[in-house]
Order: sequence, then structure tokens, then C-alpha cells
Amino acid sequence: MASRLSLPPITDLPLSRKVFTTHSGAVNLFPLLPLNSPYLRYSIRREVPQLSSASRLNAVSEQVVESVTSDSTQDSQSADSPPSSSKLVLVVGGSGGVGQLVVASLLNRNIKSRLLLRNPEKATALFGEQDEEKLQVVQGDTRNPQDLDPSMFEGVTHVICTTGTTAFPSRRWDGDNTPERVDWEGVRNLVSALPASLKRIVLVSSVGVTKFNEIPWSIMNLFGVLKYKKMGEDFVRNSGLPFTIIRAGRLTDGPYTSYDLNTLLQSTAGERRAVLIGQGDKLVGEVSRLVVAEACIQALDIDFTEGQIYEINSVKGEGPGSDPQKWQELFRAAQKPLPL
Repeated sequence: MASRLSLPPITDLPLSRKVFTTHSGAVNLFPLLPLNSPYLRYSIRREVPQLSSASRLNAVSEQVVESVTSDSTQDSQSADSPPSSSKLVLVVGGSGGVGQLVVASLLNRNIKSRLLLRNPEKATALFGEQDEEKLQVVQGDTRNPQDLDPSMFEGVTHVICTTGTTAFPSRRWDGDNTPERVDWEGVRNLVSALPASLKRIVLVSSVGVTKFNEIPWSIMNLFGVLKYKKMGEDFVRNSGLPFTIIRAGRLTDGPYTSYDLNTLLQSTAGERRAVLIGQGDKLVGEVSRLVVAEACIQALDIDFTEGQIYEINSVKGEGPGSDPQKWQELFRAAQKPLPL
């Protein structure tokens, strides 16, 4: 159903990505924090020396577009209305390149979210003041199993895990933020703590994880990033939880790690909106972070994506935007057997 939205989906905005600058050097997004205190929940209500959240959203609302939307957005609810969905989506890694786009899109859809962050104050800087009915923030570190108190997961229906670090040593490795600790131990600890009632976990992984001993993938895997991502995947697959794994190509667009919600909502995949989805770890190429974020959210509501692993790329051309029917067709086509 086509509807006119005051807050268009982030993948469909007609703004050039060239407006936004990216960081030339690696940034230590997740400094290691002392986490000996008990589980804490934060409601993002403190004042920040910026526009209020409502002002940021209004700055975007002038750009009205026609869009085909999912069930969670068909009612075109305002930013002040209560959550439109029975979901409570836990986003792990919500201040990273893909994760922050996932959060912005969930807020735009009016889907209640909870963020698991090492530094909860990052949420205020990125997403502004948000009512706890829409966005909750809990402090924790997936690398430390003692941080993952069961109360963190109360009411959670879905999980999107976008944690990760760099393939090669960088400043982001500071504080023991290595692929082994993040992509393997962190994922294992998180999955072990999730409730059996979970409806779906979507894990963002990488293309090439099944070929980490082959050239050229073995070069990328010099420090084990692909091996540890595959170990994380396997733990998810064997956990007994309903899952979908999204293996992304080389990430483009962003990360918008120093911007606020207004910037995130205006982000666009530029010309690379057309989406390629495959299976069998055969795709090689690039993918916009915005496309990966949208794929994660769409997979939550597509029943047949449960128990599946997909690779995803984006190329020049018009893409599915946030149209659930087009995403269903893309995911379904990827699962069709190849002709003999």
C-alpha cells in the first residue's frame, strides 16, 4: 500500500551521499569501560547542546515522498504516537556503521527498540532525546558474559546483531576489541544469553567466511576475521534459536559515526540502490550500509528467511527501498534452485 510519509525511509531519500563526509582514519568507537556495576537501563532524556529530537525530525519532515511501506508504517503515524508494532527489537552494536542505521530506521518506523551499548551516552549523541516507550538503552559488553543479565532481554522479541571490528589491526582494536573477542566470543556470549522465546535473531556477517583459506580471502583473514565470523555464524545456527544471517559485501556509504538522527535519516545509498541477494557464499562485491540495515529489518517479518543465510550486494540502479513485497521477491529468488 502506497502512503505519503512525513518521515521517508532512509533508503529512499533523494539526497546525495556526497553531502556527508566520512572519517579518514579508524575511530575507536567502543572504548573498554569498567562494567562491574549491575545492569543499568537508561532512558534518553538528558538535554544535549543540539536541536531537540522533535526539531531534528521536523527538519526532515519537509521532504515528503511517496513510498510503499511495511505493516509497521502503513498508518503513517507521527513521531509522537506510541509504537505501532508489538515487536521489541534489541539492537546490538547500535552505534556502529550499520547498527546506527538500523536504529534510525526502526525509530522512523515507530518500532520499539532497545540498544545494548558499552557506552550508553553514545545513543543520545546519535539519536537525540527519545521516549523510553520507543527507545531504551542498556549498558553491557557482549565480550563479558557477566554483563549480559537476563533482565536485559525481558520482553525482547527480535534481535539484530551488527557488532564487528576491523579485519586488520587498527585503533578499533584498542581495549581487546579484536575479531576473536568481538565476532566469536561476543556473538557466542550474546546468543547463549538470549531467551528461548525469541522470534528471530538476525546476525550481520561477511561474504567469504566459508573460503577464508582461499586466495584472495586468506589475505583478508590474516588476523582471523573471517574465521571468527564463521565460528559466530555456526554458533547461531546450532543454538536452536530462529535465525537469519546476512553476509554483507564490502561496506560502502558511511559510517556516519559522528552525526545525529537527522543526518542518519537523510542518508542515501546514492546510485547503488539495486540489490543482489544470493546464497552459497558466491557473491563478491560491495554493498551500501543502508541496504544491509534495510535487509535486516525486512528479514524480521519474512517467515521463509528463518534458518537461511544470504549474501547481499548493491549495484547501480533502482532498488526495493522499503517495499516489503520487493524484498520478499529478492529473498525468495535467492532460494530458488539453479537450473540444471
